[in-house]
Amino acid sequence: MAQLAHLALAQPAFVHPAFDTAAFLANAGLGRRIVELEPKQAFFSQGDPADSVFYLQKGRARVTVVSIVGKEATITLLSPGDFVGEESLATVPGLRLTTALAVTACTSLRIGRDEMTRVIHAEPKFSNLFLKFLLARSMRTQADLVDQLFNSSEKRLARVLLLMAEFGKPGEPETLIPKISQEALAEMIGTTRSRVSFFMNRFRELGFINYKDRIRVHRSLLNVVLHDHLPDDNADKPAITI
Repeated sequence: MAQLAHLALAQPAFVHPAFDTAAFLANAGLGRRIVELEPKQAFFSQGDPADSVFYLQKGRARVTVVSIVGKEATITLLSPGDFVGEESLATVPGLRLTTALAVTACTSLRIGRDEMTRVIHAEPKFSNLFLKFLLARSMRTQADLVDQLFNSSEKRLARVLLLMAEFGKPGEPETLIPKISQEALAEMIGTTRSRVSFFMNRFRELGFINYKDRIRVHRSLLNVVLHDHLPDDNADKPAITI
């Protein structure tokens, strides 16, 4: 009996396996499921119950808001690795304040509000990842606001193209961006399709982009955003009054 007791005491205690953040975000499970969306299909719409968070695995999407008079504005663009719908984590569940739309075919993980809250509280690695994302989103939103307030529509278009090509993210940029119409680009930057067509032709003439079926973005387009390297006849900047 003494030997059995000694053996029982010698058995190692059960250790829970380390939380695998990548596996959690890659697979369906309790409180989460994989969602496939076609271009222009909504993850959720403005006014829907805010009951889940989405993690974009593949594809591109955008977040929009519509005013009471029906005017639509693009809040931000989404690429793989982004979360959307984090307003559902508010203490009191409410309604969606925005609409998230697929720009290309998307694969996303839908995480229910309760499961997202649980894993944030229980898993420090995941909560650190999510906090870093929220801080990056906040900085991006501030940059987007400055872009809308002070930059010309031509410069806003250059910035959108660079964001879609993922310039500035780790690794090589995806210079061939997802297929997108000029109408969609016009909605994103708040101008007309004809103005987008004019700017795109000028970017191509200056060697910043080329395109047939899809747009290829060259690093030289950064000059438009960083240094305003454009011909002097760009009179599309908003007037600044004092």
